Amino acid sequence: MGKFILAHDLGTTGNKATLFDETGECVASSFSGYETFFPDALSVEQEPRHYWEAVVHSTRELIAKSGAKKEDIVALAFSGQMMGALPVDRKGNPLSRILIWADRRGVEEVEWVRERIDEERIYEITGHRLSANYSLAKILWFRNHHREIYEEAYKFLLAKDFVILRLTGEWVTDFSDASGTNLFDLSSEKWSEEILRAVGISEEKLPAVCPSTTVVGTLRPEAAEELGLSPHTQVVIGGGDGACAACGAGVVREGQAYHYLGSSSWIALASFSPFYDEKKRTFTFHHLERGLFMPTGTMQSAGGSYQWCRDALCEKEVECARELGVSTYALMDLQASLVPPGCENLLFLPYLLGERAPWWNPHARGVFLGLTPRHRKPHFIRAVLEGVALNLRIIFDVFREKNLEVENIRLIGGGARGSFWPQILASVLNVVVVRPQYLEEATSLGAAVCGGVGVGWYESIEVAQELVKIKDSFLPRPEEVRVYDTLYPIFSDAYRALQPIFDRLA
Repeated sequence: MGKFILAHDLGTTGNKATLFDETGECVASSFSGYETFFPDALSVEQEPRHYWEAVVHSTRELIAKSGAKKEDIVALAFSGQMMGALPVDRKGNPLSRILIWADRRGVEEVEWVRERIDEERIYEITGHRLSANYSLAKILWFRNHHREIYEEAYKFLLAKDFVILRLTGEWVTDFSDASGTNLFDLSSEKWSEEILRAVGISEEKLPAVCPSTTVVGTLRPEAAEELGLSPHTQVVIGGGDGACAACGAGVVREGQAYHYLGSSSWIALASFSPFYDEKKRTFTFHHLERGLFMPTGTMQSAGGSYQWCRDALCEKEVECARELGVSTYALMDLQASLVPPGCENLLFLPYLLGERAPWWNPHARGVFLGLTPRHRKPHFIRAVLEGVALNLRIIFDVFREKNLEVENIRLIGGGARGSFWPQILASVLNVVVVRPQYLEEATSLGAAVCGGVGVGWYESIEVAQELVKIKDSFLPRPEEVRVYDTLYPIFSDAYRALQPIFDRLA
């Protein structure tokens, strides 16, 4: 048996451990879930010890499943959910649950920051607008509401970095994860002294930053024993889940783009410089290597809208799918294919959870518009798929307005399965959509590439262009493009016309 990289992807619902060989082939994987807590409407927390337990369980199960010897695993590498805040003491013990990316309790803290540093300046330094979702607001919330925790906190860590501390004893994060905190200077690739000074946070409360391909150490003996691995196993820090997904999709040089289609969804590019939009509709993360960036636009409810459609409208399809042993979504796609593109002018605004890009309006809501007596369930199903695609086109066009043309869009994520929705996306976006071999393992593959670079398997993350294999592609259909080009401005105008109504409903 050969040598392997073990990639851990610490997501929102659990940790996925995946074993990759040097050619980028997935040998085996294992998943271990954990709980999310919702103390109130704005608060979303997780228990950090559950991260460790999930990493231990998935590692041991993966080794047993694959038959790999512990000596054959040369490195662990990580991808992790971003934008969290976990206070830990000097011994690395958590002082509370971690406030994860979806936590928005720091609304008042955001307003306080806005009074001390111009929001345009925040966007210029960090590549992101000021938001309660980012780590800065969460750290300030601890300072304002749990001063004793803030004072005792030696560091505030992100999800994967807490696990890496348990593994190696090192207090570190990487550029990509740091770029989702509202505290990181993208261009200088370090914590922003200007922002830290303005908000009164000491840099000592933050971990050191390094490139995602950095070997931060080897396993502590007690950690190695608990995982069932050799203490000589190297630990490569890896990156935030978005940047790892980009690498796992093969988007590692300028002119490439990918689209992650899951419960939420985003379009991201690789770029040699941060991308600034005068309307702040998009934002920029750091990529996995120095001098490489990832302009991004994220919408809240993509696959989530289709899931709502399934649960609210397609009870019969759920029952049939169960009896036939097939996916409910496959039956929904089949129904949607019975109606023409454009759904005979039925539009769906996919704002079930408010919206980030392009509108940044938490009060936006989902809408069916243009309903007539001839519309039936298949129209509703297709309108949901088209509505998500039309909103993604607004995001994509922000980049095209600045002449950031791409050769194609690589499609990954759970929503990328099947062929019906990818074809709609190709025609709505009017761009070739290609699917890599690994759709849901792309993030893990990106982490594994970091590991491979760190231990010397590969020269740089550009090897992903060779490792990522394209399975199929979808070309825009001219007759469909014409229909969607007609509906596109109506879709955008519909949101603008309804915006005052959304505000009144809120």
